Amino acid sequence: MPYIAINTTVNLSDSQKDKIKSELGRLMDIIPTKSEAQLLVDFSGSHTFYKAGVKTDGAFIDLRIFHRADLEPKKKYTAEVFSLLIRELGLKKENMYLNISEFENWGSNGQFN
Repeated sequence: MPYIAINTTVNLSDSQKDKIKSELGRLMDIIPTKSEAQLLVDFSGSHTFYKAGVKTDGAFIDLRIFHRADLEPKKKYTAEVFSLLIRELGLKKENMYLNISEFENWGSNGQFN
């Protein structure tokens, strides 16, 4: 099950969350064996970010996946997510960060894999 958390300075409306969630699901297909069918999306808005000591608008995106993925799909996914948040939230790419964590051990459906 991929998990993606978006922490942003933007106060997200329900319609923004719905649109971004749908696009994140569509984009999940970029990474082989991952899909929207198992995707869990977590939004946190209205955060306060400081970059280099200066208050700024931005986002931190945390993607967690089961098993390792190849580098090229991760690069493409990152670029697409940045484009999505620039388009939908008006954020600047220099104020966004995306982390991808890959795990060999994962629990879901009441079981540890």
